[in-house]
Amino acid sequence: MNKNKLNIGVRITSLIFLFVFSSLIYAQYGQTAKTSEKTMDNMPAMQKEALGMAMRKLWEDHIMWTRNYIISAVDNLSDVNKVAARLMKNQEDIGNAIKPYYGDAAGNKLTDLLKTHIMDAGELVKAAKANDAAAANMAEKKWYMNADDIVNFLTGANPNWTKSAMTDMLYGHLKLTKTEAVARISKDYDADIAAFDQIHSNALMMADMLTMGIIKQFPDKFGKMTKQEKKEK
Repeated sequence: MNKNKLNIGVRITSLIFLFVFSSLIYAQYGQTAKTSEKTMDNMPAMQKEALGMAMRKLWEDHIMWTRNYIISAVDNLSDVNKVAARLMKNQEDIGNAIKPYYGDAAGNKLTDLLKTHIMDAGELVKAAKANDAAAANMAEKKWYMNADDIVNFLTGANPNWTKSAMTDMLYGHLKLTKTEAVARISKDYDADIAAFDQIHSNALMMADMLTMGIIKQFPDKFGKMTKQEKKEK
């Protein structure tokens, strides 16, 4: 009798354990399913955020390595060639970033334009450091002509990037970078730092402009548009 009672008790305990275990598994599965569903719902927003963060990093790298090059070139540091090579790689990175949307040829074209942008800037720094006004004016003129080429290329690829806005952004970048370089050459370090702070803000706005233009032009690559996005489009 005691043995039967013991067996019944074991069975009841097993059933209770099985019920509790099954409930826990179901609850966990349900929570995982809800999390997965929520992640899928947020996927377009996550993709947009990822593009925005990647674009910001590229342009922060652009201004950071440009600054490092200015410092190395002006102060005759031994790392100037290494820094210049890293700066050129950034132009390749930016070109590669647009290839998923515009193709390899367009990405390579942007890289070439940006490398020219860097080379012209280097010539301007060199001339300014030598106090050669004629050479500095020539380098600056080429620098702005290259900026116009970049504007024409980008606005031709995406109608959401207007010439006026893109020109203002790029010209602002050039003006501030020249201010930074001249301040560094003059050893006016307060003005040098202040200029870089403005360059940083300008670069982030540039990155965001590029990101929003890509998202508007290729909405299918970022999932379904929200009602607000459809309205804005």
